[in-house]
Amino acid sequence: MDKTLFLAGATGAIGSRLAPLLVADGWRVVGMTRSQEKAARLQDLGVEPVVLDVFDADALIKAVAQAKPEAVVHQLTDLPPGLDPARMVEATARNARIRDEGTRNLVEAAVRADARRFIAQSVAFAYAGGPAPHKEEDPLAVDAEGRAGVSARGVASLEAQTLAAPLDGAVLRYGRLYGPGTGFDTPAGAGPLHVDAAAKAALLVLAHGAGGIYNFAEDDGAVSSEKAKRDLQWSAAWRSAL
Repeated sequence: MDKTLFLAGATGAIGSRLAPLLVADGWRVVGMTRSQEKAARLQDLGVEPVVLDVFDADALIKAVAQAKPEAVVHQLTDLPPGLDPARMVEATARNARIRDEGTRNLVEAAVRADARRFIAQSVAFAYAGGPAPHKEEDPLAVDAEGRAGVSARGVASLEAQTLAAPLDGAVLRYGRLYGPGTGFDTPAGAGPLHVDAAAKAALLVLAHGAGGIYNFAEDDGAVSSEKAKRDLQWSAAWRSAL
């Protein structure tokens, strides 16, 4: 296997925890960020930085082609610190665009670069109403009104594109993140997930060659992570020593 990986969102909450794990696991990591300042931080982690915007499709296609990755990992989001309520209406729209248009650009870049695998960050809190804990086959709230519907439709687009692409696609439905870089020191809301356990989930999906949809969240009755625990030996209690 070619141990080269293109990590989009390498300086985000999950990406920044995932990058050191990938390097320690022997991957050559090409990490994408929009910030020249953050590029220096990636170099310190042993990551090869690429500064560009996911909406610049031509530059993205070129960068991924130059990396020649075996896998592309999509950990892009655009959310305010601490999910500031005053900024969330605008942020929800931006995030939905990343999940729709940004995913489309990343998938095209991955296909053109002859990558084999595509792994994308999703969420485990976009489910429609129904019995809990929610499992992977439960419907998403794509018909909801307001921000919930905007977010769920963006999630649905990301997931559909990931699974329909001519690649080995995997969707990681993460719970509500807390821990370093998330703006939350302790669990907040139903289905919480520590950012280290989220990063480990991506590493395990890579290691197991797993495809399809997986929930990752702590067991509080909101979301079922039994599939991930069974198939990937994932644990919500995992924390990084790096």
